[in-house]
Amino acid sequence: MTIPFYIVDVFTNTKYAGNQLAVFMNAEALTTTEMQQIATEINFAESTFVTSIDEKKNTAAIKIFTPAYEMKFAGHPIIGTSWVLLNKVFEKNANTLELQVPIGGIKVKQEKDLMWLKAAQPEFFDVLKKEEFAKFSTLSISDFDERFKIQEVTTGSAFVIVPVKNKSVLSSLKIDKENTVKWLEDNCKTAHKALYFFCIEGEQLTSRMLCIENNQVIEDAATGSASTCLQAYLLKYHNNSITLINNQGEFINRSSQIHFDGRLENEVYDINIGGVTKYVAQGEWEV
Repeated sequence: MTIPFYIVDVFTNTKYAGNQLAVFMNAEALTTTEMQQIATEINFAESTFVTSIDEKKNTAAIKIFTPAYEMKFAGHPIIGTSWVLLNKVFEKNANTLELQVPIGGIKVKQEKDLMWLKAAQPEFFDVLKKEEFAKFSTLSISDFDERFKIQEVTTGSAFVIVPVKNKSVLSSLKIDKENTVKWLEDNCKTAHKALYFFCIEGEQLTSRMLCIENNQVIEDAATGSASTCLQAYLLKYHNNSITLINNQGEFINRSSQIHFDGRLENEVYDINIGGVTKYVAQGEWEV
């Protein structure tokens, strides 16, 4: 059996930057084990598998896998898969879509070159101690941005949001694998455990996502799910109306631009992230 697939770069204005994504079509006959094997083989940060499409209702269901496990929600796979469906698969001219993922329906819309998703309401977990970071990272007390808290946040996938004072600190940051695993296990409330470091200097926002996967320290080029958490965090602690670009990936030579457009009013979060998707290739995968 063969199934068609597409490769795109997400959250980038140019090919061969941003975050890579493989989108596998006609995946309803695949087992979870087969999907995981394919995702491990292609070894992108995430791959998606489209298990059903209803073009009349502009809906589709997908499953999202990293090389190591299945995700309940992830931003760049939703943005990239939506672009493929609207621009390469659907026969009718449409600019909106609802993708069904394990946390529920995610609404996506296309406006010119930008694909936007609306995130679920955030949940804020524990505020964590900056002194703890010396146990597993190169950060010292003076490296943190004192305006903000360190806190775990989720909009479907959770991240520890870590504010540092400038881009120089962000650039030189390193973490120790074994001690990071222990700290995440001891402090995180959810199954998905990762760190999202950021600095905001004026209106310039720069970020890095670091986690431990397959017994390695992994850095992501562009993390949509973390960006929805960071946007919620900034709406709560920085400004109740945000329109800016989150720059990620430059420290691994895959520069990415994640657009933020959010508001907080009467304790209701309107969290939207957007990005450009660039088509790279398509083919047939032998299952």
